[in-house]
Amino acid sequence: MSIEAQYRSILKALAEYENLLNAVNEDEFIQSPPGGGWSLSETYSHILKSNLGSLMAAEKCILGTGIQSNSIHWLAWIILFSGKFPPLKIKAPESIAAMVTKMSMEDARNLIVKFKSRLSAIRSRIRDADPQQKIKHPRLGLLNAKQWLRFIEIHTIHHMKQLKRISSQLKIINRVHN
Repeated sequence: MSIEAQYRSILKALAEYENLLNAVNEDEFIQSPPGGGWSLSETYSHILKSNLGSLMAAEKCILGTGIQSNSIHWLAWIILFSGKFPPLKIKAPESIAAMVTKMSMEDARNLIVKFKSRLSAIRSRIRDADPQQKIKHPRLGLLNAKQWLRFIEIHTIHHMKQLKRISSQLKIINRVHN
């Protein structure tokens, strides 16, 4: 898949995130689902902060400040090739989970704008990045700039399922996804 196609795919997923924000109120956004788990707010926090961190990793690869390597972890290869995470419920790495907070809807909207702006700023530079310049992902090992972009796409789309599940648990799914 081309960089432009991945960029468009990420923007399409972010439009769904924005639609969900427009369909809920602040109380629903921060409410934890029955039975526990992350609220919509915490899920947005995870997704957007992780994606911004992933963009920073891609930028380091573009700038040549990563690690020189031509290897790829087998799990990263499978995920990046298949375009999806394994069908298992896996907890976020502790370093990532520690960044999760309950944020306001305004904060979520602002992070979406910030993410889209940074993504737009680097997308044309990813193509020319040295494929051996890599930064370590907490679970997937060393990734180069193109691989980080692919990870962002997969991560963003993957968490839409979680947002839909939370919306369903909070009985707001029909307003959002019909």
